[in-house]
Amino acid sequence: MLTQQQKHMLTVLIDHFSNHDVPPSFEELCTTMNLKSKSGIHRLLSGLEERGYIRRLPNRARAIEVLKYPDGSPKTDRTLVDHPSKAQPQPYQDDPQPQASVPLLGKIAAGTPIAAISNPMDEISLPPHMIGRGEFYALEIEGDSMIDAGIFDGDTVIIQRQDTAQSGDIVVALIDDEEATLKRLRKKGKSIALEPANALYETRIFGPDRVRIQGRLAGLIREY
Repeated sequence: MLTQQQKHMLTVLIDHFSNHDVPPSFEELCTTMNLKSKSGIHRLLSGLEERGYIRRLPNRARAIEVLKYPDGSPKTDRTLVDHPSKAQPQPYQDDPQPQASVPLLGKIAAGTPIAAISNPMDEISLPPHMIGRGEFYALEIEGDSMIDAGIFDGDTVIIQRQDTAQSGDIVVALIDDEEATLKRLRKKGKSIALEPANALYETRIFGPDRVRIQGRLAGLIREY
């Protein structure tokens, strides 16, 4: 079941696509939805995707396909747009491409949690071997709590978007739907521990209803 905000967002997308060839920008969605933060827009889109109402294509930052109406009925005339010259769905290609691009969603803390999404409209190019099937995004690391895992302040991490992970995986964890951090996941009974890789930081333990997995570490880029 959708929240009122999620229903509003879905209605806004359907109405927009009926009149335009490109999706609304995050700034336009912030204005229409009366939200101050782009991270709020990202959470609403992620919620709609998790519930099967929309689909975002991998490696195409603004491609959105509306799958269902707010009442849950299937949308047979699905709208897929990301650019006027690429308005039609593109078939999946198994052959590796010269380069791939993923959206750079801003900074994420590897220390004290901060808002994860600050500029979701940028993109970075990657060698195709760094990503496989699925949806990926990039985040810039801010902080030093994962240095013993080889993740340093200023690094760019590549994250595979998924909402589950195994104990021991390094994940993007969203705490209380407000703050995000990069930590190693440990499952302790019904509790979830977010474990740093730096002895100067403490492991934080939460109830399962307070933490949502946003993705798993898939790669890392470092500039010297």
